Amino acid sequence: MRDLAGGFRYLLAGQRWVFGHGRWLGFGLLPGLVALVLYVGALIGLFHGADDFTAWATPFASDWSSPWLDVFRGTLTALVFALGLFLAVITFTAVTLLVGQPFYESLSEQVDRTEGGEVPESGRSLWADLWISARDSLRLLLRVALCGILLFALGFIPVIGQTVVPALGFCVSGFFLTQELTSVALQRRRVDLDEQLTLLRGRRALALGFGVPLVLVFLVPFIAVFLMPGAVAGATLMARELVGADEEPPTGGAPDAKGGPGGFGQAPPVPGFGPPPSSYA
Repeated sequence: MRDLAGGFRYLLAGQRWVFGHGRWLGFGLLPGLVALVLYVGALIGLFHGADDFTAWATPFASDWSSPWLDVFRGTLTALVFALGLFLAVITFTAVTLLVGQPFYESLSEQVDRTEGGEVPESGRSLWADLWISARDSLRLLLRVALCGILLFALGFIPVIGQTVVPALGFCVSGFFLTQELTSVALQRRRVDLDEQLTLLRGRRALALGFGVPLVLVFLVPFIAVFLMPGAVAGATLMARELVGADEEPPTGGAPDAKGGPGGFGQAPPVPGFGPPPSSYA
């Protein structure tokens, strides 16, 4: 539970950081605005075309009597749109980060600079970083698509499909959203995708505490654009802990398998919410 709360505190700390550095807030809004226009257009198209798609995909139901035909196709239409919204929430961050790579790299570096200590650089060219980001986003998108298809299929199970499956969907979305956001800072530290996922799986509650609330808020139209700069800042603060805990286990107790001192899932204080850990000194 401490890691879960710690992830949420990182999310708040990132928003506090950008609102305390107003110039970087405006700087970080530009990529999100571009991505928002693209996604709004795609979702509007999906909304108007979902009925036609389900009718085309279920010709066998055309002879069903009312109300079963309407109920069946209406349910499928809702599931298709829900799947599209699920993929939009997940891929929005990837597309926004790809569009805004130079913007968010600079923002992440500034967060490292203001928090003190080393400001790592990848040493690669902009095009190399863009290629790695696009490649990793595609690999991640394939994983998300597989999860989305599985959850879509499980959605047909009575009761479970309307209760457990949506909760799992938010957790999956939150985990991968956290990965996308922390990748900005972790790529600068030359941490590849597989290692990023390993780090986050080792602190799954921390990742969910950061990502799930963000997914829920991202469902509100236009909010995602305004929260993206703070989300990148908060993810950078989280990445500092993840890599620092991995490289230099904190003292004060025997570290457990999660890297926390003296107990399972114990998260250190978040900058701006208590005394800073030694890695921020």
